[in-house]
Amino acid sequence: MNETNNEPGLPARLAAQRLVTSVLGKGRALDEAFAEETAQGALRDAAAADKGFARAIAATTLRHLGEIDTILSRLVEKPLPKRAGPTQIILRTAIAEILFLGVAPHAAVDLAVEAAATDRDARHFKALVNAALRRLTREGDALREGIDAERASLPDWLWKSWTKSYGEENTRAIVRAQWHEAPLDLSVKVEAERAHWAEKLGAKLMPTGSLRLENTGRVEALPGFDEGAWWVQDLAAALPARLLGDVKGREVLDLCAAPGGKTLQLASMGAKVTAVDRSAQRLERLSRNLERTGLEARIVIDDAARCAPGRTWDFILLDAPCTATGTARRHPDVLRLKTHPDRDRLSALQTRILDNTAKLLAPGGTLVYCTCSLERQEGPDQIERFLFRHGNFARRPIEAAEVGGLAELVTPEGDLRTLPCHLGDEGGMDGFYASRLIRRA
Repeated sequence: MNETNNEPGLPARLAAQRLVTSVLGKGRALDEAFAEETAQGALRDAAAADKGFARAIAATTLRHLGEIDTILSRLVEKPLPKRAGPTQIILRTAIAEILFLGVAPHAAVDLAVEAAATDRDARHFKALVNAALRRLTREGDALREGIDAERASLPDWLWKSWTKSYGEENTRAIVRAQWHEAPLDLSVKVEAERAHWAEKLGAKLMPTGSLRLENTGRVEALPGFDEGAWWVQDLAAALPARLLGDVKGREVLDLCAAPGGKTLQLASMGAKVTAVDRSAQRLERLSRNLERTGLEARIVIDDAARCAPGRTWDFILLDAPCTATGTARRHPDVLRLKTHPDRDRLSALQTRILDNTAKLLAPGGTLVYCTCSLERQEGPDQIERFLFRHGNFARRPIEAAEVGGLAELVTPEGDLRTLPCHLGDEGGMDGFYASRLIRRA
């Protein structure tokens, strides 16, 4: 796009359109694209509100893309030609503004037309943009009639996978939970200070021990950030580390540790943590958080699928690489970027890492395996296959008391399975799976 107009509100919309293009056209993660846009793009000097609005437009467009595209096909009957440039993206983001963000229709329409005018290709389709969006403002309800919005929100492979695993009713509840921006969850460094920080931050103390905030603004500006009293971590993501039990004074191996939330947890519990990850860049973020919180861990750059340190551990936490389909509340791009082949590839990687991890656990030791995926292939199916291959391992079932008394988070097999719709009235949580295994002595 060629930005030549300083119409108020236009830069944020142009940035949102670039973000959506980066995800859908270039296969980039939304967070990565947004970081670049705010660091060196048009949002670099923008107000915080404009940055937040641009990301909200992009995230909302991705969350509702299926429904948006169905509506768009009813507004524009013939496919747009390649020479239309970003016209389709302009229309998609404007529809998101009007139908899902509650933006005044006249403002959304006018600024979509202005956005088209800034691009040498899209400017030839200004009249189409104007006509289509004005029709939407007049006939919105009729244009949405008959659309199964929940079904449209998921690619076919995910709909089939989730309905098979959780049933259609739960799948629809998961989708509805993912339509909403996730609240901010925090883990407090000192357990005894949770109530203090809940009061100071105006947060809700959740049954699992996490603090939950709404409408926070900049995280770095919150009380307690500079002194390292807490770190950002979704409620569900904070559960697996606790399943290791009392690790005070014990050595714990944290595999695939970056960006480090679980490492910080284990260190705050008094463990002597060795944090292993293959990404030096992601480990830098862990190092910064350790410094900020005043916690300690030994950091090792290595590949969890192949590392051979020549010793064993009594406690291992493995947060394996996965499709991350359980994090779509925070990362709506994953539903558009991850594919069925990605799941198969990552499942094979998890198998290799688990088999190597089996060699690193001492007899009588405890291993917690977890992923932030909703795919059975990356969760319970992975563990069943592992137990079949390794007859000297067995499950140690998780109890509801270990997860804040929330019995719905524990499967009949004794594993942890959180869904985005769990605690739905209180903001939900990420989708996580964890299984606790012991190596027989």
